Amino acid sequence: MQQVPVSLWTLVAGIVVTAISIWIGQNHTLMPVQASLQAPLVDGFFNVMFTIAIALFLVVEGTIVLFLIQFRRRRGDDTDGVRVEGNVPLEIFWTAIPTVIVLGLGIYSVDVFNRMGGFEPVGHLHSAAHVAHQPGTAIAATLSDTEATTAPTIAPTIGIGASPQTLNKPADLVVDVKGIQYAWLFNYPDSGITSGELHIPVGADVQLNLSAQDVIHSFWVPNFRLKQDALPGIPTELRFVATKPGTYPVVCAELCGGYHGSMRTQVIVHTPEEYNNWRTENQIAQQQNLKQVVAVNPADLSTSEFLAPHTHDMGISAATLESLVIGQERRD
Repeated sequence: MQQVPVSLWTLVAGIVVTAISIWIGQNHTLMPVQASLQAPLVDGFFNVMFTIAIALFLVVEGTIVLFLIQFRRRRGDDTDGVRVEGNVPLEIFWTAIPTVIVLGLGIYSVDVFNRMGGFEPVGHLHSAAHVAHQPGTAIAATLSDTEATTAPTIAPTIGIGASPQTLNKPADLVVDVKGIQYAWLFNYPDSGITSGELHIPVGADVQLNLSAQDVIHSFWVPNFRLKQDALPGIPTELRFVATKPGTYPVVCAELCGGYHGSMRTQVIVHTPEEYNNWRTENQIAQQQNLKQVVAVNPADLSTSEFLAPHTHDMGISAATLESLVIGQERRD
């Protein structure tokens, strides 16, 4: 029986390994749902790396298993193994192949970084809003405390900026993001709204101006495939376009203290109509002349004021409630 040439076995093994690697690399479920314009770029690069990793794993581990079986010690065989001095062509091969792979991935990664806007951020003057925050203060604050002040500042020079398609074009929405131990604060300069969650419209070109008050934080949205450090004293930028309405987690990916694990919030991607409604409902934050309290301490309310929102549940009218409270006060 004629023996099958090693070269043919190698060709067949190469075809099988390639097919398996490509299928696994393109059909894995390791990544969360894509929700930004930048996500497919990152996933494409990840899939290529994962495909190569699967192929290398199969080749290396398959060779080890094959050699364990073929060159295992047979019973009664106490002879020495074949003496191997070296193989120059093999050394060149397994040095050249990884070199080509690393260079190719390096060029590909630079292209992805550029298409995402990594080469864009440059310093320029712009108007940004700043919200004062004192560590340890109560959450309740008057609107006058949260009023935004506008001052010319230097824009971020580090981070993910405009893509080549939006180069030299202003973002549709600018949000100032401040990281503090252990929360994210979002301020909208165009409306004066301050929030503990990021609200954006789907399809809008959004620019986040990141800063940190105390230590280094890292703003990471896994579904957007974007992550950018927030540095004390050094402004950074993150610019993206959300493509799918929904609620997605925001995680601090830089160890920032004892409660680092709880430094989480969410980004809520609205339809344009929903975003306009949210913006209108929260527009009270930019009314400069309104000095009322945003968060009210129930202890400061009178009995009637405290019970007023519950009159419907109690099945009585506001007038009846008022008369009952007055009567009780007179008896007291």
